[in-house]
Amino acid sequence: MERLWGDLLPLVWRVARWQDSRSTWLVMAFCCLGLVGIGHYVLERYIYMQPCEQCVYIRYAFLIIALGGFIAAIQPSNKALKTMGYVLAFYGAIRGIMFSLRLCDIHYAAHSDELIFGVQGCSALPYFDFGLPLDRWIPSLFRPVGDCGFDSPIVPNDVALSGFQKWLIDLYAQGWYLIPSEQFGNMAQCCLFAFGLCCVCLGAMLLAYLIESTSLDSRQTR
Repeated sequence: MERLWGDLLPLVWRVARWQDSRSTWLVMAFCCLGLVGIGHYVLERYIYMQPCEQCVYIRYAFLIIALGGFIAAIQPSNKALKTMGYVLAFYGAIRGIMFSLRLCDIHYAAHSDELIFGVQGCSALPYFDFGLPLDRWIPSLFRPVGDCGFDSPIVPNDVALSGFQKWLIDLYAQGWYLIPSEQFGNMAQCCLFAFGLCCVCLGAMLLAYLIESTSLDSRQTR
């Protein structure tokens, strides 16, 4: 056991150094912002996929993670800022997992040949955590206009499409999938994977940080 721990220690110190780096937190924050930007500007605005209630909640969760990343990146060596960053990032990731799981259930029920009970649909009036009226503050980003479980493009009649737009719309005519031809990895599943991966990375970073802090404290007391 001691030999295994000795082999793992260099990896622990490396991860601890990563979470002390500003670039690590900025990468996390900009990745989350990038995903929200793709969802809003490409999928919604460019190929006319309408966001549902759970979709805007997922956007909210990604932005909370990004906020945590930016706060920690101000000064990663500052314990207060780092703690706030971890709290917000974990909170956003966990809420994102919850929203994604709910959307997975709705998507499965909506596309299943079986009659499934106990799965609620979406509301046109979202309720964000702490009563934040985000749908009124930034309606273009947080107001749901689509149906949960259905994300096929709905193109307005008066829109003239470019060739690339039409190609993308035809590609995702049956809804967004990571591999459209196989209908593999729908939007909810991919978001669930992203939030889960974020939780795993944050957990590894936090564990390495705690081990490093405990080790330093024990050395100082000797």
